[in-house]
Amino acid sequence: MPTGVGTAVASQGSTEHPGRHRALAVIAFAQLLAMTLWFSASAVGPQLEDVWGLSSGQTAGLTLAVQIGFVVGALSLAVTGTPDSFNARHIFVLSTAFGIAANSALVALDGDSYGMAFGLRFVTGAALAGVYPSGLKVMSGWFVAGRGAALGILVGALTIGSAGPHLISGIGFDWQGVVLGASALAALAAMLMAFGVDDGPHEGTPRPFSFGQIGTVIRNRGVRLSTYGYLGHMWELYAMWTWTAAFLAASAGQAGFGDEWVPTATFAIIAIGGLGAWLFGVWADRKGRTIATGVSMAASGACAAATPLVFGAHPAVTVTLFLVWGFAVVADSAQFSTMVTETAAEGERGTALTLQTALGFLLTLVTIRGVPVLADWLTWRWAFPVLAIGPTLGVWAMIRLRRSPERSLLAGGIG
Repeated sequence: MPTGVGTAVASQGSTEHPGRHRALAVIAFAQLLAMTLWFSASAVGPQLEDVWGLSSGQTAGLTLAVQIGFVVGALSLAVTGTPDSFNARHIFVLSTAFGIAANSALVALDGDSYGMAFGLRFVTGAALAGVYPSGLKVMSGWFVAGRGAALGILVGALTIGSAGPHLISGIGFDWQGVVLGASALAALAAMLMAFGVDDGPHEGTPRPFSFGQIGTVIRNRGVRLSTYGYLGHMWELYAMWTWTAAFLAASAGQAGFGDEWVPTATFAIIAIGGLGAWLFGVWADRKGRTIATGVSMAASGACAAATPLVFGAHPAVTVTLFLVWGFAVVADSAQFSTMVTETAAEGERGTALTLQTALGFLLTLVTIRGVPVLADWLTWRWAFPVLAIGPTLGVWAMIRLRRSPERSLLAGGIG
C-alpha cells in the first residue's frame, strides 16, 4: 500500500472544521493580493522600454529574473526542509515583506540601473518562493475532503492576482503607479495572513530541521508522477502568460487594427484561468484528479497548436481562442499541488510542494526565453505551437499515475 495521507480522506471528511470556508476566503484573497508582485514590472514592459530605453531582450530579462529568483528561493527552501520546519503562515508573511521591499525599490531606478532592476526582480522572485507554496500548505491544513476545489480556488486567486498589474496598467496608471499599487496590495495580503486566519486543524506539527527530507520526497512515486505532470503544465503556462500581449499586438498589427485594447484583453485572458482552476477543482474532487488534469492539458495543448490559425484574424477571433486557452492552461495547476499533498507523507507536504514548484519554474526559464527567439526567427504566428509539447507529455504522466497503486490516495480513492 503506498504511503501518504489519502487514506485519511474518508475518515476525516466528516470532521471538517466549520471555519474552513472563512479561512478559504481569507487565504485565497491574501494569495491574490500578494501575487500582484509577480508581473508588476512585466505588465509595464512597453513603458519601461520607452522610459528606460530597454531592448525587448532586457524587458524579457526582468520577467526571467523573477522566475530565476523563484527557482533559487524555492530550491533553497526545499533542500533545507524549511517549509516543514517552520510555520507556513509566518513564512508567507515574512516572504511577502521582502517582496514588497524589493518591488517598491524599482521606482527609485532609471534606465542606467538595469543591473539593479534585474537584481531587485530576482529578490522579488525569491521572496515569492516563500509565498506561493506556503499559501498552498496553509490551505491544505484547513481541508481534507474538498481539497482539490479549495486549492483550485487558491490557484484561481493566484491567477487573477498575477493578471492584476495588466488591469492596473490598462486603467491608465503610469509604471510607477502599477509597481507601487502592487506593493500596496501585497502589504494588505501580509496583514490578512498574519491577523485574519489561524493555522488549520490538519496542519502538521513542524518537523526538526533535516537536509535528508528532500531525498524521502523524491523517492515517493506519487510525488514524482504528479511532478512530471506539473512540469508539462509549466512548460506551457508562464510562456503563454508572458507573451500573450506581444502575440495579440503583433496579430492586431498584421490585421490592421490598433493595440490599445491589448492590456485589458491580456488581463481577461489570464484572469479567466481563475474560473478554470475553481471549476476543475470541483470536478477533480468528484471525478478524479488524473482525469481533470488530462482533459485540461489536452485542451490547452490544442489551443497552443491552433494559434497560427488565428494570427492576423479579427481581434475578436484571436481573443476568443486565447480566452479558451487561458481558461484551460491553468485549470489543472492546483490539482498537481493537491496530488502532492495527498501522496506525500505527513510532515513532508511543504517540502514536496516547494520542490515541485521549484522544478516547474526552472523549466519556465526555457520557454519564456525560447518563445521570443522563435518569434524573431519564424514570426509570432509560429511562436506558440512548441508549447503543446509540455501538455502532451503531461497527459502521459497522468495516464501512468492513474494506472499506479498511488491512484488510491487521490481524491479519496477516485484517482
